Amino acid sequence: MSAGANAAETHELERLWWKRALAVLISPGPVFAALRDDSDRAAAALQEPVLALILLGGIATVLDTTVTGHVLDDPAVDGLLVAVWAFIGGGFYGTALYWLGGGMLAVAGDLLGSTGSYRRARHVLALSLAPLALSLVTVWPLRIAVLGSDVFRSGGRDSGTAGAVFAWASLAFAAWALALVVIGVRAVNGWSRVRALAATALAAAIPTLLVLLLRI
Repeated sequence: MSAGANAAETHELERLWWKRALAVLISPGPVFAALRDDSDRAAAALQEPVLALILLGGIATVLDTTVTGHVLDDPAVDGLLVAVWAFIGGGFYGTALYWLGGGMLAVAGDLLGSTGSYRRARHVLALSLAPLALSLVTVWPLRIAVLGSDVFRSGGRDSGTAGAVFAWASLAFAAWALALVVIGVRAVNGWSRVRALAATALAAAIPTLLVLLLRI
């Protein structure tokens, strides 16, 4: 195959994975099943969609922390600083989740008989962040439009019914992301729902187990 043809094929595969990053919200099974191709070429095509998802998902997660609710209480902080804080913090959080969370998912999979790689586990986790990325571009703009800067201050309109509705919406998107992890683990390994759920639960429990072991 010529260099030009190879480059064109690589570009087409990259475009396909951008489409799959969106399709995982609608039809996740086939998207995760495509991760069974864990070749270097396939992984390279995933780099940009994965980067976008871990960044957007990380920002959404940081914005949903309790810190967000009072970050503007400090008079020295303005909207621009909040945006910078969310971007940088989201980048750090998303990256940590990708590498550490992917590692825990890989360990849990290994314990339950998976033959998949650490890289594949990371990619499963990254694609599962799609609902969080979606919440960032849908729920958060609406939340700010309705509640304004009260979202980032103690008290105010965000402490009432509207704030509670948006908080529950964020929880729903987080639950959706968790469900995608289970679907992804099942699809890449060809497991039953129960086994995939057990692997996901074990991955989530690993940090707690480590803390308990350190305290013994």
